[in-house]
Amino acid sequence: MNYLSVKDIDSVSTWVSDALALKSDPLKYKKLGKDKTLGLLFFNPSLRTRLSTQKAAQNLGMNTMVMNFDKEGWALEFEDGTVMNQGKSEHIKEAARVISQFCDIIAIRAFAELKDREKDKAEIVLNGFARYATVPIVNMESSVGHPLQALADAITIEEHKIRFLGRKPKVVLSWAPHPKALPHAVANSFIEMMHKQGADFVITHPKGYELDPHIVANTPIEYDQDKAFKGADFIYAKNWSSYSDYGKVVSMDKSWQISSEKMGLTNDAKFMHCLPVRRNVVVEDAVLDHGNSLVIEQANNRTFAAQIVLKKIIETL
Repeated sequence: MNYLSVKDIDSVSTWVSDALALKSDPLKYKKLGKDKTLGLLFFNPSLRTRLSTQKAAQNLGMNTMVMNFDKEGWALEFEDGTVMNQGKSEHIKEAARVISQFCDIIAIRAFAELKDREKDKAEIVLNGFARYATVPIVNMESSVGHPLQALADAITIEEHKIRFLGRKPKVVLSWAPHPKALPHAVANSFIEMMHKQGADFVITHPKGYELDPHIVANTPIEYDQDKAFKGADFIYAKNWSSYSDYGKVVSMDKSWQISSEKMGLTNDAKFMHCLPVRRNVVVEDAVLDHGNSLVIEQANNRTFAAQIVLKKIIETL
């Protein structure tokens, strides 16, 4: 069993319910992972992902090994038939199988380069390990998906939707400005998660920031942010670069920053963001520090998202 995308969840309601049960008693399955090792391979930096996944493994009694490939490992080659007479020293075929001998589960974090859309969509790092490793693989964020974050988001929404008994809460994914070109992974997986949950879901962004149409599917798109916010129960803010003009910042419209005034249009909505977040660029201090901000809870739920994934995988070993 791998956990490569949100599509690997057979029942969101069951997984979320199981994760909340773990949250209420994190050490209940402390013996489940005894004498098992989780290898954490980072091709890009991390804070929440690294610490929460390590904590999740420890809650299950697992050992963890961490390797920062961008600083510590040999440069890997992923292409078949390549004459390796340049800078790359090791091929994924050997590396994945060697690491599999040391670990019972391998977790991978490798961002999009935002230069070649088709190359990023091919997920050469994640899929290379999934192809050649002999143990299960967990996606800790890849070029086009962040399924651990999406699961944590689903857990967080479930915890706060009790006040909406009798109706589906309205969830809005809103683009927000950012000075750098950022990948689509968090937005993609959040969209996929909202589809699986059957949420009353709307995406709002300026024209030019349309996401992958195959992922967005029939989700309503609203180019008027104020209109999208009206009556919303959850506002999820995230920046992403252009998909059509791939990897480019086509607009830095500061009017899309999440402000107290915009949140006032909502149904006293909860504010969500995956972090890290640039204060007073993506969102005002007043929103981020408000009692309706769930960003710290989301970060905490990353542990239980990872823990339920690891638990389900261990049970199949």
